Amino acid sequence: MSGGQRKQVLLRLDPAVHEAIAKWAADDLRSINAQIDMILRRALADAGRDPKAPAPRGRGRPRKDGGDGG
Repeated sequence: MSGGQRKQVLLRLDPAVHEAIAKWAADDLRSINAQIDMILRRALADAGRDPKAPAPRGRGRPRKDGGDGG
């Protein structure tokens, strides 16, 4: 996030999911909030949508002028 500000989000979870995340967070010595943040960041990275990662290259062959193709 820009400026170090964090967004607040109301999140409704199935009680069983909340319990599983709470146990996982306790095992990792994290808060539930920090655990959810870590899970979301991993999911974003796995999907190629990591906000800190460089933008993916365009499709196809790179341009002759050295551009990224898109």
